[in-house]
Amino acid sequence: MITLIRTRTLDDLRSDLTNREADARAARSKAEQHELERDLATTAANRAGTTVEELRAALTRATQDAARLEGELETLRAQSLLDTEDRQALRTLLRTTRKQNSRADRVYVLFHHGSLHSIHPTAEAAEIAAEAEGAPRSGWTTHTPGAALPPAREVIWRVQPLPFGTTTP
Repeated sequence: MITLIRTRTLDDLRSDLTNREADARAARSKAEQHELERDLATTAANRAGTTVEELRAALTRATQDAARLEGELETLRAQSLLDTEDRQALRTLLRTTRKQNSRADRVYVLFHHGSLHSIHPTAEAAEIAAEAEGAPRSGWTTHTPGAALPPAREVIWRVQPLPFGTTTP
């Protein structure tokens, strides 16, 4: 009976050993599977980290672009306002010029000792120009239509209205 017990014990031990070896193989297989999963997770984490860095860089560029574009937009808005003001000023000048061109049928020529000095849109503007050159502020006389003009060399400053398209004496 001792032999039987020993054989049975030996068989139990062998069976237990086989079970333990199978358990060890299963544990090794699980360990290998866990190592593979760990490697995959590490690779995925590295890729995720790289992606996060790329996204942060893209976000920084996008923020800088947005700030630059915001500045350009403000500049363009200001330029648009200036352009609108410029167009309005040009329209006003054009209207004024058209009114003046439609009214002006003559110019006022300023002579100094008989020589042409300057041409002005109004007699007052011609007188102001002469006064700026040293002519007296008073004593301006107007030429009576039809009367003879004194010789040009005898008159220091003279304002003479001339219609457009004529020549001076």
